[in-house]
Amino acid sequence: MTGESFSEKLRRVSEGKDSLLCVGLDPDPRLMPVDDVLEFNRAIIDATRDLVCCYKPNLAFFEAMGPPGLEALRRTVEHIAGEVPVIGDAKRGDIGNTARAYASALFDYYGFDAVTANPYMGGDTLAPFLDYADRGVFVVCRTSNPGSGDFQSLPVLRANGKHGPLYVEVAARCREWNGAGNVGLVVGATYAEELQEVRAECPDMPILIPGVGTQGGDFRASVANGLDGRGGGILISASRQVLYASRGPDFADRARDAALDLRERINRCRSEASGIQG
Repeated sequence: MTGESFSEKLRRVSEGKDSLLCVGLDPDPRLMPVDDVLEFNRAIIDATRDLVCCYKPNLAFFEAMGPPGLEALRRTVEHIAGEVPVIGDAKRGDIGNTARAYASALFDYYGFDAVTANPYMGGDTLAPFLDYADRGVFVVCRTSNPGSGDFQSLPVLRANGKHGPLYVEVAARCREWNGAGNVGLVVGATYAEELQEVRAECPDMPILIPGVGTQGGDFRASVANGLDGRGGGILISASRQVLYASRGPDFADRARDAALDLRERINRCRSEASGIQG
């Protein structure tokens, strides 16, 4: 990256493209209409890059393909070529030298602008990622899966002496760790009310919001409850509904149609929310 921070780059691209849409790159050979993952990714990117504020490759799908998949991941990031921020969806989280190695792999080798990370093992496990002050770190806070409440909703005695759910304490701690202004949060669209709590706790931090598509998240409430005071600050992530809008040779064109529809829907909800707030 240049001297521009991740948050600056994200806001510049988002405002320039009038977009809060993040397209997740989850290449699944069972669903892809072409055999070559790099060809598939390039076609999706070329069809949508003017419509999105960022891309989010999910490392699991590339890792499942072994070394060829990891090479495709590297070349996919290279193909985006710095024009749009790229979030490495890795959800890493470990101690000491392991965390430093993860951070170096994701930022130095693959060149991601930001990554997702787990806070469960504590602030010291996030520190090696946060030390890259020009890169973003989206910390898992309240996820969209059905079992997320097993731990994330547990009532705890918070650092401020009050009782509340664990995910709110995670958000509060992330606010404290945000000295370089490079921390964001991951909050699923399936929990729109909780998203409102998190936004109140962290009014200025970017929030990555998965789960609006096949997971059934509340689209309108997610936008309304997640927007920051400037009418942005969220990344609505969609993967399968864009990538696999068609299983035929027109897959890239249909992906563009789906991305355009999502961007317009987001912006309509954004306008409605701004009118309510105004």
